[in-house]
Amino acid sequence: MNGVRIDKWLWAARFFKTRALAAKACEMNRITSNEIVAKAAREVRLGDMLTVKNEAGIFVVEVLVLSEMRGPAAVAQTLYRETEASKVDRDRVAAERKALFAEDAPVARPSKRDRREINRFRGR
Repeated sequence: MNGVRIDKWLWAARFFKTRALAAKACEMNRITSNEIVAKAAREVRLGDMLTVKNEAGIFVVEVLVLSEMRGPAAVAQTLYRETEASKVDRDRVAAERKALFAEDAPVARPSKRDRREINRFRGR
């Protein structure tokens, strides 16, 4: 096997739940192969560096194994190797996102008194 369509490989590597979502990500320029925007039909070869932007974050990976079949998550993780810089960036962004929501989150549910104050403030 010389190459595999990038949308099939992304689906097999479990970056996207469906092949259609992988193809849509390619259309939206969220996938680059060797720093070139990739179309869904572009072939992935061993050693290619891919940048994948999805809801989980931005992944920079090196292709280690080609596959067209989707398998268990443990097998899917052997298809690629994520760069250390990518892991550090994703962890940093996740920590920032967690800290942002932790500041705004209420400590507990409002008490009856708090609820009355909220309603008074809203003009109810």
